[in-house]
Amino acid sequence: MPENANAGLKPNFLQFISGFGVQALVHLGRMPNPQSGETRLDMPNAKYSIDLLGILQEKTKGNLTPEEDRYLADILRDLRLIYVEAANQAGKEKDKKGEASSSEEEKESRPPVQTPTA
Repeated sequence: MPENANAGLKPNFLQFISGFGVQALVHLGRMPNPQSGETRLDMPNAKYSIDLLGILQEKTKGNLTPEEDRYLADILRDLRLIYVEAANQAGKEKDKKGEASSSEEEKESRPPVQTPTA
């Protein structure tokens, strides 16, 4: 990236919040990682990014413009919903894997079936 890629851009609070939102979406597997191009689920880091936004909301209460306050509330709501969906999906996949592996274990632990000989 060129050194002056951000030249002329004026940083603002909405862009700052958006950065954390994008980071959370990358960790939630909803966007590819901009460095690696890889898309993967990383729940602990997604939670951390969402929690940071929650701290920002708490610590800036009463100091934001109505637009900033609404934007932060909306992005937090959306990210929390996506997080819950991802956690539920990960739990279902884990259950499916657990069922599959326990079925395999049951098959392996059963004694061989002996057929009567005449």
